[in-house]
Amino acid sequence: MWLWLRRRFLTGFFVTVPLFISVAALVWVFGVVDGLTTPLYDRLLGRRIPGLGTLSTAVAIMVVGVVATNVIGKRLLQRGEGLLMHVPVFKTIYAPLKQLVAAFSPDNESGFKRVVLVPNGTKGHSIGFLTKEFTVNRGSGPEAMLAVYLPTNHLYLGDVIVCARDTALFPDITVEEGIRIFLTGGMALPPTVKL
Repeated sequence: MWLWLRRRFLTGFFVTVPLFISVAALVWVFGVVDGLTTPLYDRLLGRRIPGLGTLSTAVAIMVVGVVATNVIGKRLLQRGEGLLMHVPVFKTIYAPLKQLVAAFSPDNESGFKRVVLVPNGTKGHSIGFLTKEFTVNRGSGPEAMLAVYLPTNHLYLGDVIVCARDTALFPDITVEEGIRIFLTGGMALPPTVKL
């Protein structure tokens, strides 16, 4: 009984904490930008317009995205991030959250590459996300291998398995569709899947 309670509590904890941090960070960012821009807009326009701070936040995020995709902007952001990573508390919170968000970004080379079906003993196949392709040499030449992330209870928790590349199946499903399939318990699977 104690083991069951402990496992459920830890699962709940690891699902709730990233969710809470993400929502709190979003609310905080919108609040800060809204707090900075509202007095300015009030003076410029002579009255308060609800949602203008939110619009400013969306525009600010878009500008950061534009800067981050440009060569000079990338360098500046990397240097700034490098300096901030020396701050102990910032590093502890920011690094794992950034890796988690990056894993789901289709533009990131270090994120999930594609959806993979891997054999799961007598149960059929498990759906997972390809994270790395590599080779192993056991003395008879290189063997192609895959590292596959298999979510368990929630998308944030899971197992990493290593399997031979030739045992895996590669369905015609995007990473976004794979996430949706997992979150819906398989209900979002298309009626026909090409391999």
